[in-house]
Amino acid sequence: MALARHETGPLAAASALASQVHPVFMLPPLATSLFGGLLSGGFWPPVAALHAGAMFFAVYTAHVKDGYVDFHVRGEDDDHPLTPTGCRAALVAAAVGFALCVAGLALFAGPGAALLTVPTWVIGYTHAPQLDMNPVGATMGYPAGIALALLGGYYAQVTTLTPRAVGLAAVFLLLLTGIKIIDDEQDYDYDRSIRKRTVAVVLGRQRARRFALGLFGAGLLGVVGLAVALPGIPPSAAAAALVFGAVAAVAQRRDPETATMLLIRGSYLLLAVLVTAVWFRPLA
Repeated sequence: MALARHETGPLAAASALASQVHPVFMLPPLATSLFGGLLSGGFWPPVAALHAGAMFFAVYTAHVKDGYVDFHVRGEDDDHPLTPTGCRAALVAAAVGFALCVAGLALFAGPGAALLTVPTWVIGYTHAPQLDMNPVGATMGYPAGIALALLGGYYAQVTTLTPRAVGLAAVFLLLLTGIKIIDDEQDYDYDRSIRKRTVAVVLGRQRARRFALGLFGAGLLGVVGLAVALPGIPPSAAAAALVFGAVAAVAQRRDPETATMLLIRGSYLLLAVLVTAVWFRPLA
């Protein structure tokens, strides 16, 4: 019943379980969930914590399941810290944690909040091996989860959705889909060899990169349009488009690994500018 592959004992098991928390991919859903609550104008910390907790367990589920499939099933990865039993135990624990958070949301924010949250776990659990073998699932699973994190965080506070929440969720969906397309360029040769149909494989590297840049343009125009046209999003939020656009301009000529690194950090900056604009409303 060992959980860790390389060492034994409680500390080794705890370390192996903790290794599946990847901050680069874990922080954006949590931050977006909290941003959704902040955007609603009715921020109640206990509900925000429940929704952010659900996002943590959904993303943790995705990390564990992806690692299990890539190493223990497909043999793609060189190593993995958890045994098959450890992966199953982690998935069960994450499912229980997620279920408790969703139950809390249903109790304090209503069944609608729970129903809007459940799909994030479904996306995380089915990412591998079901969703990651086709262009839509492989590319849009994580971005869709981020969009749902924003919508769920918003709805959990005020039990309704508004055009500003839906509009910003669509912006995140477009921008993060573009980043994922460029990220998948890194595995182009390998993905072709196993017939994994990412956007880069289907369209080719150059056309996929142009498509990603088009998604960036649409998303940034969306930010500006929302800041100009909708109440509840201050005009200063348009600065987020300038920040991400500057990063995208630098990244567009870089190799996939460097471009992805830059764009992920650009998405952090975009979210930081949006949070600042909504919280402080400097031009309101």
